[in-house]
Amino acid sequence: QVRLVESGGGSVQAGGSLRLSCTVSGITYSPYCMGWFRQAPGEEREGVASFKSSNGARDYVDSVKGRFTISQDNTKKTLYLQMNSLKPEDTALYYCAAGWRVGSCYVGTDFPHWGQGTQVTVPS
Repeated sequence: QVRLVESGGGSVQAGGSLRLSCTVSGITYSPYCMGWFRQAPGEEREGVASFKSSNGARDYVDSVKGRFTISQDNTKKTLYLQMNSLKPEDTALYYCAAGWRVGSCYVGTDFPHWGQGTQVTVPS
């Protein structure tokens, strides 16, 4: 059974940095596409960044471009999100997602597998 586990969340002052990690287990083959999403209280879930394992292609939502960087380790089963210059509006529950047979890889991809989330809080 596929399992995704996120870590690295926490509370950080505005302007600070955090690095989120997500590890995939329960399957031999690395995902075709992985992504990070977030959901703030009372808001819809939003795609933040995606990473295509075969060629390293990345996609970001406009609000995080230049501040967040998505990457993957050599095993292609651990995904990272380096978040710099954090703002109060980045406060949310951050989820990792993965797909093996999704048609495309971008922040709007409909992923079948999800983690439980890790909380990121940036006090105003």
